[in-house]
Amino acid sequence: MTGDQQIENVVLYEVANGIATVTMNRPEYHNAQNSEMTYALDAAFRRASDDDEVKVIVLRGAGKHFSAGHDIGTPGRDIHKSFERASLWYDHVGKPGGEFLYVREQEVYLGMCRRWRELPKPMIAVVHGACIAGGLMLAWVCDLIVASDDAFFADPVVRMGIPGVEYFAHPYELNPRIAKEFLFLGERMSAQRAYQMGMVNRVVARDQLVDEAQSIAERIGKMPRMGLALTKQAINHAEDLMGKRTAMEAAFGWHHFAHAHNELVSGDKLGGYDAKAMASSQRPAVAESK
Repeated sequence: MTGDQQIENVVLYEVANGIATVTMNRPEYHNAQNSEMTYALDAAFRRASDDDEVKVIVLRGAGKHFSAGHDIGTPGRDIHKSFERASLWYDHVGKPGGEFLYVREQEVYLGMCRRWRELPKPMIAVVHGACIAGGLMLAWVCDLIVASDDAFFADPVVRMGIPGVEYFAHPYELNPRIAKEFLFLGERMSAQRAYQMGMVNRVVARDQLVDEAQSIAERIGKMPRMGLALTKQAINHAEDLMGKRTAMEAAFGWHHFAHAHNELVSGDKLGGYDAKAMASSQRPAVAESK
């Protein structure tokens, strides 16, 4: 298959020369991820997995930023909308108390991210601009991350009283002490420091980003499909033996305790933060981590 294909307006899909390019396409909202986008990404990744012509998947974001994270305040926020589910979890809509968010996030955040991580074809995240909170989850499920020199990474949700995003990979993407700094401060980490910490594979100038990712994808695509799948499976298994999956299960439970605590204390599951307040928190007066 070649040429442009469109899964949904919010996700674009293109295959050329054995490389599937999946592009988040809500640039006016900095690719904030509503459910529509999340399910469209799932459909795109499934399509790429099913296509024998595809050897490598590249994930990008349209516009100024890779992704500003989960949609917590755009006009397209669709948290109360039902979708055809990708897992065996039942519909979250109309469920009482903490069940509403717990069921939804088992499906669209933790469940989908785990499934995408296990997709048997190599995935490359191409990150420019902001990669914040839920954006980290999308980058982290990819096998490689190539970033522009103006990219930055942050998980500021401790400001909400929440111990990091649902796909809690922080101690595995960063060493534990740096992961604590990253979360405790909630400040931006530059692409250069993310590279030093081993979270990012390459940092290049913005105008070289797409070409660099394309070159890496083409070189990977020359490897045998089964060899790539088995190598990915072996390394993921090694991570899980180091506790990644079980640590994530515990962190997900604490994450939802925090939501419930926030609602009991303030009446707001997000601790009083909306999209504007969270964006403002990412323009701190103090210097960013370098």
